[in-house]
Amino acid sequence: MKNPGTGLEGPARGMWSSRFMFILAAAGSAIGLGNIWKFPYMAGKYGGGAFVLMYLACIGVIGIPILVAEILIGRHTRKNPVGAFSVLSRKNRFWTAVGFLGVASGFVILSYYSVVGGWTVDYFTKSAAGSYLEADPGRINEIFSRMLANPWEQAVWHTVFMAATMGIVVFGVKEGLERWIEVLMPLLLVLLGILVVYGLVAGDAAGGLGYLFLPDWGKFVTNAAGEYTPRPMLEAMGQAFFTLSLGMGAMITYGSYLGDQENIPGSALMVAILDTAIALLASIAIFTIVFQYDLDPKAAGPGLVFQVLPLAFSQMPGGRFIGTAFFLLLSFAALTSAISLLEVVVAHFIDDRKWARRTATVIMGTVVWVLGLFSAFSYNLLENVTLLEDKEGQGMPILDSVDLIATNYMLPIGGLFIALFAGWFIKQQVRDRQLLEHSNSRTFYRVWLFVTRYFTPVAVAILILFMIDKHLGIAEWIVGGK
Repeated sequence: MKNPGTGLEGPARGMWSSRFMFILAAAGSAIGLGNIWKFPYMAGKYGGGAFVLMYLACIGVIGIPILVAEILIGRHTRKNPVGAFSVLSRKNRFWTAVGFLGVASGFVILSYYSVVGGWTVDYFTKSAAGSYLEADPGRINEIFSRMLANPWEQAVWHTVFMAATMGIVVFGVKEGLERWIEVLMPLLLVLLGILVVYGLVAGDAAGGLGYLFLPDWGKFVTNAAGEYTPRPMLEAMGQAFFTLSLGMGAMITYGSYLGDQENIPGSALMVAILDTAIALLASIAIFTIVFQYDLDPKAAGPGLVFQVLPLAFSQMPGGRFIGTAFFLLLSFAALTSAISLLEVVVAHFIDDRKWARRTATVIMGTVVWVLGLFSAFSYNLLENVTLLEDKEGQGMPILDSVDLIATNYMLPIGGLFIALFAGWFIKQQVRDRQLLEHSNSRTFYRVWLFVTRYFTPVAVAILILFMIDKHLGIAEWIVGGK
């Protein structure tokens, strides 16, 4: 059959029932663990409000332009990343390979993301059972270390999380993704609202809000030795890029299910606003609690979520309920992102290989699960196996190595070529049809095209150099900082 409004041939596909459902789904894909455990740490470390302002600027220059480009590509072609680039480039091998990179990125990321998602489910059960109530810091650290060291516990929760992801994706767009997203996203927002209110009322609101929002430009432009460094700006660029699930084909795939009558710029803007709001609200909830109990606000990633916050929950009145709500929120955020990653892979096999959805979901979900076992065993059975070394020459566990490959190389490279493709290689009539037909803003269109052609590729190229520097230590030398 022909896809409405495009004239392109393709199989019958699912569609979002409304623009609102697309925004919820796309926001669910974007809102993940990075919003809740990475953004707060980075904002606190790099000058609070100074970092937040730079992050918002980078959302405008990098995030929204590539987000609009991905949705445009997906809706016009009604295909997954591989099929979309193949159609628009007339089967050019290079651009088709860029599409394959997006599918591969979703596949690789989900393999270890499912393991970390399993940690959130594990801690949800621990919180509900009161496992760390009234525990001291040593006991909290021991609980986390024992979890990592137990290969069977890792495997079980990885399996539970992947099974839940596959169970949603297998039913398709309306009966699977849409039905669950319209439950999970409102619950996520309600739980986050409860935590924010609790933090503002019972926590240290002044300390938390001041740490997050008061600009400290000294931290933003200099390092601990007082020397100028571009690192905070580059970190803000990276967070703006990764927080919107860009470069992995998720938004191309979700955009392929968007109705022709919907406004792409408006939808992209709403997704970016919702994603940013969640990151800020999560930061408020976390820092008001952390400062109330005089804990370390600079703890990063898993340390913040699985060691620092459980210590606060163990001390506070009602900590069992608040901790359970927090880890349920974290599990929902991880799950909404995971289903978008699996959907990218499944859509490729449905569109291009003509597999049935159930077959594609079960087979590819199982392959992802098997690959994920290597990450699940990174800190126990395979703890002596390292794939890469950091710039200090230290061996990195499998999970960390795979994460570095995906986030430092695969995603930014994919995002760079998406921006170049949308800005320079897509025909003007395609861009006009998708961005002007249901939008009255020619000003937005002109600004988007100019930024996508000239600013976004340069910014992402600099970001790639910075990501290389985090591994090899060369990019900051190139841009003149330390």
